[in-house]
Amino acid sequence: QVQLVESGGGLVQPGGSLRLSCAASGIIFRIDTMAWYRQAPGKERELVATISNGGSPNYADSVKGRFTISRDNARNTVYLSMNSLEPEDTAVYYCNAKVRDSSWYTSNYWGQGTQVTVSS
Repeated sequence: QVQLVESGGGLVQPGGSLRLSCAASGIIFRIDTMAWYRQAPGKERELVATISNGGSPNYADSVKGRFTISRDNARNTVYLSMNSLEPEDTAVYYCNAKVRDSSWYTSNYWGQGTQVTVSS
C-alpha cells in the first residue's frame, strides 16, 4: 500500500505565494506521472499540473506562468510552487501518483487534500 501525504496549504492574500509538497511512502518500485488536482466548492475536480518521471511538466491554461510543478524522485516527492495567487485559486488541492510495484503493475493513489485559500 502507498500513502500520499500533502502539506503546505493555508491562507494567503491575493498576489501571494505558497508551496505545496506531497510525499509518497510505502512499497514503491517506481512512480510514473505525479500530478496536482484541485476542487473548489461546488465545482468538479480539475487537473492543475502533471510531471512525468523524467521531469516533463504540463499545466492547465489557468495556471501557466504562475505555478511550477517539480519532483524529487529520490524522495518520492512532488511539489507545486504557486505564485501570483488569485481568489479563483481557492480550492482543496490533491496530489495524485501512478505507482508501479515490483510486478510493474500500476496503481493510482490520491492524497487526502490540503486547503488553499486566497483572500484579503
